[in-house]
Amino acid sequence: MSQNQPSILIADEMHPSLFAMLDEAGFLYDYQPKISRAELLTGLTPFTGLIIRSKTRVDDELLSQAPNLRFIGRAGAGLDLIDLDAVERRGIAVFHAGEGNRDAVAEHTVGMLLALLANILKADREVRQGIWDREGNRGYELGSLTVGLVGYGNNGRATAQRLSGFGCRVLAYDKFLTNYGDAFAEEATMAQLMAEADILSLHVPLTDETRMMINDSFIELVAKPFYLNNIARGEIVSLTAVVRGLESGKIRGATLDVLENEKLAKLTPDQQAAFDYLRQSDRVVLTPHIAGWTHESYVRINEVLIRQLLASQL
Repeated sequence: MSQNQPSILIADEMHPSLFAMLDEAGFLYDYQPKISRAELLTGLTPFTGLIIRSKTRVDDELLSQAPNLRFIGRAGAGLDLIDLDAVERRGIAVFHAGEGNRDAVAEHTVGMLLALLANILKADREVRQGIWDREGNRGYELGSLTVGLVGYGNNGRATAQRLSGFGCRVLAYDKFLTNYGDAFAEEATMAQLMAEADILSLHVPLTDETRMMINDSFIELVAKPFYLNNIARGEIVSLTAVVRGLESGKIRGATLDVLENEKLAKLTPDQQAAFDYLRQSDRVVLTPHIAGWTHESYVRINEVLIRQLLASQL
């Protein structure tokens, strides 16, 4: 093995498949999934690579203690835990497994929408209680609705592909792409989505621009009552605004895999009030940030990450 072979600190818990892949690729690594922030600050210095998942925040403080760091691998899609400007200033490469969980996210999106539109969860709860209410659980067909995808990257495209099988019209808006319309979605402006969509589905990263993007003003500007799907990042959506939208009827229903604060024991009073409303509503489907979290994607994320590391020749 070359003396210049990258040595990697793995600072978060990973699927065991990662280690066999690293061994086969010839990487040196130190697996410390329980490492604390303080330990990371003092222990990162000798490493040329860092692999993280969802626990570790990479900022100036951390990078100042990593003079030898050449790359960061994020075992997942989102990069909001990494200060990309600070990383760029230091010439550190960043890899992430954007395509590793796209199929899982797309399937979960469709599953949540079907559960909401067909009243599956509500009907299941009622039948278990001995209530047989067919008319009260009459649903809507996904294929009859226009879906607007905000963001048309890995997850957006995979979702559009699944939705096309239902026969619904799919519009897609992506600020950073051009000529991206395809067999599964029509390229559209945000204004067109807000004018025509029955379902708005979020597939964008968390940035300063997208943080709290779905607020009272946004909801008011949508032309007609709509369903909201968020499987992206919780901080993109104001939950208090969603509650007000549900109360007014502007939001017909919501499917939320992510929340603006996912530490349920540490909600602010406003967040607690919004969460209490949402969890008691039959027009809301909630899941605990698992859209991209399947047995298959857990392995596939590692495969994508290792493939990128090998291709980079770092």
